[in-house]
Amino acid sequence: MYSESAVVLARIQFAFTVGFHILFPAITIGLASFLAVLEALWLKSGQEAYRDLYHFWSKIFAVNFGMGVVSGLVMAYQFGTNWSRFSYFAGGITGPLLTYEVLTAFFLEAGFLGVMLFGWNRVGRGLHFFATAMVALGTLVSTFWILASNSWMQTPQGYKVIDGRAIPVDWFAVIFNPSFPFRLAHMAIAAFLATAFFVGSSAAWHLLRGRDNQAIRTMLSMSMWMALIVAPIQAVVGDAHGLNTLEHQPAKIAAIEGHWENIPGQPTPLILVGWPDMKAEVTRYAIEIPVLGSVILTHSFTKQVPALKEFPAQDRANSTVVFWTFRIMVGMGMLMILAGLWSLALRLRGGGGLYRSRLFLTLIQWMGPVGLIALIAGWITTEMGRQPWVIYGVMRTPDASSPQSTAQMGLSLALFVVVYFSVFSLGVMYMLRLVRKGPITDEGKLSTAGGPGQKRTAARPLSAADDDHDGGSGSAPHGS
Repeated sequence: MYSESAVVLARIQFAFTVGFHILFPAITIGLASFLAVLEALWLKSGQEAYRDLYHFWSKIFAVNFGMGVVSGLVMAYQFGTNWSRFSYFAGGITGPLLTYEVLTAFFLEAGFLGVMLFGWNRVGRGLHFFATAMVALGTLVSTFWILASNSWMQTPQGYKVIDGRAIPVDWFAVIFNPSFPFRLAHMAIAAFLATAFFVGSSAAWHLLRGRDNQAIRTMLSMSMWMALIVAPIQAVVGDAHGLNTLEHQPAKIAAIEGHWENIPGQPTPLILVGWPDMKAEVTRYAIEIPVLGSVILTHSFTKQVPALKEFPAQDRANSTVVFWTFRIMVGMGMLMILAGLWSLALRLRGGGGLYRSRLFLTLIQWMGPVGLIALIAGWITTEMGRQPWVIYGVMRTPDASSPQSTAQMGLSLALFVVVYFSVFSLGVMYMLRLVRKGPITDEGKLSTAGGPGQKRTAARPLSAADDDHDGGSGSAPHGS
């Protein structure tokens, strides 16, 4: 029997590393698509603002992409070091799924990333745009395979257990398991929203400091259109995801709701706030709205939502945590919807209020991390809500761990914390330095004249130095 404390430390270690990692792929997914849209708009309209924004955000994309790759490698090793029994049991399914990601997404990105970042004046316009589009597609393909693997752990199907190992018998059923479509859509949209508010916050920061040009305005306008259109769609997708979770993981929903028992014949109330007490089996200081829990979760005024006491104590997730992480996610989502609606009101009033309202710009500036906060809160909810199962209903978390001691796990966790905060904090600071520079436009001191197939100094995706160069030169790319 392995140490319970070691298992807890192994879970914390994986949560810590994946928490750092998920931030970078989320921005990578959104920025890759944003860059493809910017280049398409520039090719169609010829407006220099789109070209300037492409050069600006491609630098930030390059830094973010690199940190995402490095942080992702660590997690793969943890499957062998900390979760070896899980790898032994489920490796026949999760291994091929992650291999498919490498064979499709990584090869696609690796094949075109260099052209996208360094080929601006080396290849034709059509080929360069195709490379950008392929990198964007690669990030979405990567999301597809990662979510297929993780969703199978949430709602496993298409396998048989033979000699103590999960053997796939229907790959279509494995990949397109019941929760996969909802979780894939939810994650992709979350990445787009996180990126939209990152971009919008950057624009608001510059506008508040008096840097008002077409490129900055375009950044803010595009990000707010994304918030206005996509944030409500995310709410609809989230509702569908909730119904799916209620069907396949009812104990998770009960923990999220902090709902302990039903009164016979009465619909379930919605607990807005409270403090679920796992030992006392009650949610303290609860503020409830009658019937609303049934309406939201079952779309009925009479059906009841499963309660935590309907499940054995050993099969319950930690409601104290997931109750609040879910509400943080929903709260951030509502804030994004309101920001989108406010931006629409400012547009309709005319007079450039979208770019001049200091109150609105201050809000958007501080909303830069809300998409990432919602993303992290959502992942904590779905992963901790699955507990005590690492594969829901099939394999418990303690049964998946490696025989590590508490001292070993504590030491490795401490080293991860020190290294991650040292290395990735520097990376984030460097990326924010790039953001503070802002896009270089023809309206300012410097120029980035040229385009794919035309002579100019090549984009330097990792450079935060001033691009003080002769706009007509054809010098070689500079890296850092």
